[in-house]
This record gives sequence, structure tokens and C-alpha cells, in this order.
Amino acid sequence: MTEHPAIRVLPDLLINQIAAGEVVERPAAALKELLENSLDAGATRIDIELSQGGIKRLRVADDGVGILAADLPLALTRHATSKIASLYDLERVASLGFRGEALASLAAISRLIVTTRQLPANHASRIEGAGGVLSPVEAAALEAGTVVTAEDLFFNTPARRKFLKTEATEFGHCEDAAQRIAMAVPHVAMSLTHNGRRVWQYQMGDSMMRITAILGDGFAEARLMIDEPHPAFSLSGSVAQPRYSRAGRDQQYLFVNGRFVRDKLLTHAVRSAYADILHGHRHPAYVLFLSIDPSMVDVNVHPSKSEVRFRDSRGVHQFVFHTLQKALARPTSGDAAPTANPVEWISGIEHRSAHPQAAIAGQARRAFQPAQQGSFGNMSAREPHAFYESLRGEIGGAQTSEVRVPLAFQAENALNTAPNNDFPHAGDIPPLGFALAQLHGIYVLAQNTNGLVLVDMHAAHERIVYEKLKAALDLSQLASQPLLAPIPVALGDRDIELVSDNQAFFARLGFDLGVLSAVEIVIRAVPAMLPSADAPAMLRELLDDLAEHGASRALTEKRDEILGSMACHGAVRANRILNIPEMNALLRQMEETERAGQCNHGRPTWYQFAIGDLDKLFMRGR
Repeated sequence: MTEHPAIRVLPDLLINQIAAGEVVERPAAALKELLENSLDAGATRIDIELSQGGIKRLRVADDGVGILAADLPLALTRHATSKIASLYDLERVASLGFRGEALASLAAISRLIVTTRQLPANHASRIEGAGGVLSPVEAAALEAGTVVTAEDLFFNTPARRKFLKTEATEFGHCEDAAQRIAMAVPHVAMSLTHNGRRVWQYQMGDSMMRITAILGDGFAEARLMIDEPHPAFSLSGSVAQPRYSRAGRDQQYLFVNGRFVRDKLLTHAVRSAYADILHGHRHPAYVLFLSIDPSMVDVNVHPSKSEVRFRDSRGVHQFVFHTLQKALARPTSGDAAPTANPVEWISGIEHRSAHPQAAIAGQARRAFQPAQQGSFGNMSAREPHAFYESLRGEIGGAQTSEVRVPLAFQAENALNTAPNNDFPHAGDIPPLGFALAQLHGIYVLAQNTNGLVLVDMHAAHERIVYEKLKAALDLSQLASQPLLAPIPVALGDRDIELVSDNQAFFARLGFDLGVLSAVEIVIRAVPAMLPSADAPAMLRELLDDLAEHGASRALTEKRDEILGSMACHGAVRANRILNIPEMNALLRQMEETERAGQCNHGRPTWYQFAIGDLDKLFMRGR
């Protein structure tokens, strides 16, 4: 019988090397720990120097409060820390570091040098650690703060060193770690040098300056600012509009009490907020800072401290979700697309008006009628401004309480409902401006104070109808419109049974259906918002959804998908000729509709061409 080996206490060096495997799996992890120590020490400037991706040398210098000379040996001892002293402290930890493992782990797997000076000490102090062996503390020269240098990472654990990637890869991880921390502390100046070359340097500034410096102007131009206070927690930062979506998750940053985290609950809340405005498999970009009472979040989940656990996880999820959903649902405004300097509209060939807004309004009033009206109405193309006046009931000085909407396609209620607020007078230009023309029966061309606006009319109308359908269904059920001539539809056995068994489901969506025979049903009424939609095609799509998901899931989990499909059927189609008032009515509805910048499938509905961009295209001013 084989004897069981005796139980023994592991040597301190091996204990520290095991801990190092959890805390310092690569140079980037070591850098993160050192930067957190610098911030906990109150640093206002941090300089990072790396050699060979941080493998050969990793140096972090800060101007923090420093460490007492007498405490230096303890600083390199495992589980020795000044940041917590009891379980009460651990459950309410507010510092970035608290485990007391980082320096001890580094001393076990590298050649570590710590030089520090805590004023008003007469001189700095220095200690070295190599392979777990500490040197005596000795005097050194340093003006203030702390400098930590780790050389030859994993020199005594060759198996671990073999797992490191190339120098370029390890440097990339180090830079990512440094930039994540830099993003959270814009009040701290930071610099990064690699192999003697300065990679970047960030001066003190505000949050948006730091985020722009790291993520670039593209993110800054597409950002929506978030600042939502709450008694239990608050959320701030920036989210990018869907048009700035990414192929990967490279621009997703979540911070909890200033600590970068990877949290599935928060990620799910953000993704859910983008659910019906993000195209395909694209990913949103965001930088979000969640502030919460430290006692309400557990940061002692993983040695890397990048995972957290919330005591009220559902409350946090709903708060983040609803905050972002509200921000992303803001109606279209002047900064909803990239813009340049205020427009100077060309009047004539060379002359630029001294009053650009008045020039735009005048140009809009002279906007031309599309050449063909087709069979979509006999309304003449009146001046847009006069059209707005008619909506307000002010033509000829008359005041009326009735809102008149002279649209050619009166059936589409989403375009048929005039906004309640006053339409602008000349010189008061709405965000999407005034319509000029329709291009190829697909796009609406308009001009605003920033330049030229191009609108995909089907995508825009689809979003308008979709939001109206959602609002109506949330109130009760969709209103029905009886058909003058009921429509018979031939269906298979499965669909006949679904129609027969789910009358309440269809009634809630605005349909009145009857079964005529074993192979045919009749559509007696359709949703009032979609009178011109292809009712049989829409019905067949609904039956497919019903067969796949069932009635209960179809109007809960899959509700938005179903309403999106219905909106697509009901939206104005390509190649439909609109006149100027109809186009302007569409623009005004877009400005009042939530999430109007994207259709239901996440595609953009409009794009802004700034005058500066057009000048560059035609090389004006060169």
C-alpha cells in the first residue's frame, strides 16, 4: 500500500511564486498593480518606462506620498498593506489596491528595486529584492515620491516566461493597461516610453480631453454625454452613437469606483440598451464610470481585481440599461452627426451670404418640386415656410385649433401626425434643415446650418413607424382600421390553426381575422398605422414568428422584432415620389422621434455633409 506524502508548509519563496502566477501573469499585470499603487499614494504625475515589452525592464515613477524607510521591508512582504486592517475595511474598500501581494510577487519573480522618499525625510531610501531575497534598506537620492523598477521578469521561473508572447504583443498589453488607468484619472499626468522612445504623454485635463486623446476624434464626434445621478449610484461618461459601432470590443471601457472591470452584468446592460439600433454583429463603443457605495460592491472576487460582484445586481443592471436607453433615444438634434463650421451658403456662384441662416431659409423657400408627381396626390409644391405656417393654422392671419397635414400619402399615420411644437420661421433652422429634393426615389436631400443632409427615406420612416407602434402597444393595443374590401388569404393547415387559436394575439396587433375554410382566412381589418402595408405578406411573417416563439414570447421577448417587421412593411417604399412638403414633414417627424438616427436594423437613416467637407471636395480656398 502506497503511503500518502506528509503534509508540509511551503517555503515563502514558493508561496510568493504561486501568488505571482495569479497576480502577475504578464508584464501588463505587473504594470497595472504598480500604477494602482501610485494612484493610491496620491500621485499627480506618473512616468512609465518599458524595455522589450516590459519583460526586460519595467519602471514606474510617481510623485506620490512615498513610503517610510522603516516600512520598506514590509512593503515587499506578502499580505502587508496600509490600506485595510479588518474585514470591515475589506467590505468597504475604496482604494485600488488592498491585497498587499503585488510587490511581494514581483520581488519573487524579478529583480526588483524600490526607491522612495516620504517628506520631510532628509533623503530617499532604497530596497532590492531578487528571487524573494531582500537587501537591507539603504540611503538613496530621490526628490520625492516612489520609483519601482522590475527587471528580468520571470528570470527564475523559465516555464512561466515561455508563455509570454512577442515583445510587440506584450507591449500592446502594457499600453492597453496603462491607457485604461489613464482614462479614469484625467487629473493625473502620465507618459509612456518604450525602448527609449516616447509613445505618448497625457497632460492633466478633464475627462473628455483624456478620452479623446486615447480614443481619437472619431469617438469624440460621435459621443453622447452621460451624467445620471441616483441615490444609490451614479453613471457618467460617454457612449458613441450607433453609426460609430465597431467590428470588435476594442473601445469598451467600464469603471466601477474608478477601477476598470470586466463585468458580464454591466456589459449585458449596455448591449441591451443598444439592442434595436445596432446593425448586425457590430459592437458599441463607450467609456462609462459607475460610482457606487463601496459597501454595495465586492471587489475581492479575483486576484486581478478586474471582476466585481454587486449586492443589488438587478438594480445596477436596470439603472445602467435605462440610463443608456434614455440617452440613445434622444430625438435628433444638430450634433447627431459629424458637423463642421457653421454653414456659409453660396448664393449665386461666388458670393457667400453674410447671413447664412436667412440664405438657407430663402433657398428652402425656392426649393424645387420633383419632376414627376405620379399618382400620389395633386397637392402643389408650396413654399416650405408657408407649409409650416399652415400646420400652425396661421395662414392669412386665421387661428384654428385643427392641425392640417397636407400630405400626399395621407394613409401613413406616422407621417400624417403633425408635431405639437411650432415650426421654425425663416432664420430659425431646424436640426435637419429644409428639404430640397428627392434623389432616385430613395434619398431626401436637405440643407441645414451645417451643410447638406442626406436622408434614407425608407429607413427613416421605418424608425418613425416602429416607435409609434411600440408606444401604442405599450398603452394597450394597436388601433384597427376596417378594410372596405376584406382580403382572402390562402394558408396551410398549420397557419389556419394558428389564426384560429390566437385571435387575441392578432387583435392586440390591430388585425381582425376570420377563418373561411380549412384552407383560407380573411383579413377584415389591419393596424390603423399601416393601412397601405402588404397585409397578406405581413400576416404570413407574423404567423412564422408565432409558430417559432408562441404567443406569450412573441409579445414579450420578441415584441420589438415583430413590431420592427411590421414597421418595415408599413414604411414608405423606395421609388415613391414625395413632394417638398411631404419631405419636410418626414424631417420634422425624425427630429421628434427617439432613435431616429438609425432604422430598426441599426443602419443609419441620415448623414451630414459639412460645408467644410464639400469645400475640400471641390478644393475651394486652395
